[in-house]
Amino acid sequence: MDKGYLLLLPIVLMCDVMSAQVKTENKTLMVNGKSGRTTVVQFNSRTYVELESLVRIANGALGFQGDEITLTLPGTETSTPAVTPEPLRPVNQAGLTQNFMITGIEAIAVMREWASTMANTIQHGYGVTDSWVADYRAKAANSLRQAGASASTDSDRNALQLLTNEFQSVDSWSNELVEAKKNMDTAKYATSSDALRNEPLSQKIINCARFLGTMLGSAEFKDDPSCH
Repeated sequence: MDKGYLLLLPIVLMCDVMSAQVKTENKTLMVNGKSGRTTVVQFNSRTYVELESLVRIANGALGFQGDEITLTLPGTETSTPAVTPEPLRPVNQAGLTQNFMITGIEAIAVMREWASTMANTIQHGYGVTDSWVADYRAKAANSLRQAGASASTDSDRNALQLLTNEFQSVDSWSNELVEAKKNMDTAKYATSSDALRNEPLSQKIINCARFLGTMLGSAEFKDDPSCH
């Protein structure tokens, strides 16, 4: 049979008995909303349509390779619904990255340990040496560098500046206490548990540390005068 007239039915016109069971008509075929005239064959309660007519009406494609026939039909509009793209979410310009939040909180913890240890040592009259203080300073500086390495956005870098300001405040306060200890000027701190805590620089450090902890916990950059 010619490929140009391929039929999806057995060859049933080989004898008079079988030909009596075959009914051939020209009808309009509707495929995917498109229509066209084609030959329709009814045989034993089944309906067969010329394959090339089906392809032509449906704007499809037909291919032959050896004993294999490839039929490609375009999908209907309902079978491939259009995907509506999700609206772009506004980028939170004030957001802090997770890596920076983790390293920033760690830096605050190290600076808090440095400051609280200094306060406890001075208040109870324990000995303070430059090398002892240098060890705490080095730990805090290393923690601050790690926070700096994890800063990847403008918000991270703005928050890093506040952490740096806090480090400088703790460092200045620590140096003042070391000098006071050398000059034997720390007795005033032993008279009251709040004497050291209520000093302006000490209050500044405490307030900034609290603010930084809250800011990093909220994952959103904010500013506060206590950290300047």
